[in-house]
Amino acid sequence: MKIYIKNMVCERCITAVSNIFNDMNINVKNISLGEAETTSEISEKKLLQLEKLLEETGFERIKNSSRQLIEKIKNLIITKISQLDIDEDFLLSEFLSNTIHKDYSTLSKTFSQNENITLEQFFILQKIEKVKELLLYNEFTLTEIAGKLGYKSVQHLSSQFRNSTGFSPTEFKKLKVHNRKPLDQV
Repeated sequence: MKIYIKNMVCERCITAVSNIFNDMNINVKNISLGEAETTSEISEKKLLQLEKLLEETGFERIKNSSRQLIEKIKNLIITKISQLDIDEDFLLSEFLSNTIHKDYSTLSKTFSQNENITLEQFFILQKIEKVKELLLYNEFTLTEIAGKLGYKSVQHLSSQFRNSTGFSPTEFKKLKVHNRKPLDQV
C-alpha cells in the first residue's frame, strides 16, 4: 500500500516519518520523499492514527491524486536543486516529463491550477532559497553557486535573486536578519 505524505523535503523528514511508522508497528518496504510503501494493507482505524501522528509532526497524508502529483513534482525539484548539479542546459520540462512519464503541459497545468504559481516560478523560488543557504554557509563563491545551480552567468543569478528578494546577493549576505523560508513553504 502506498501512502503519500505532504511536507517531506529532506532526509530528516524521511527519518521522522520512518520513526512514526516504526512506533506504530507498520512494516514499510520503502520510504522516500513524499511517499511510504507498506508491506501490507493498513486498517482504517490505524490509518486515522497514522494521519494524526503525521499531522502532529508537521506532515499530512495526501489522498487526492492531483495533490499527490504536485507533491511528487515539488520533491523532485527540491531534490534536484539540493544535489547542486544542474547544468546550464538543464530543462525543467524535460526533466519532469522524463521522470514522471507525463506530458509537461499536463504537469504544468495541474501544478498551476492547484498552487497559484507556475512550475517555472516554483523552480526559481526553490533555487533562490538554495542560493540564500549557500551564501550564508560561505562555502562557495557566487560564480561557483551560479554554476552549480545552472545559471548561465553570475549576472543572471543576481538578477533573479534581486527580483525575488529585493536585494543583491552581496546585500543579502550583509543583512542581520536573513529571511529564509522552509522549503515546504516556498
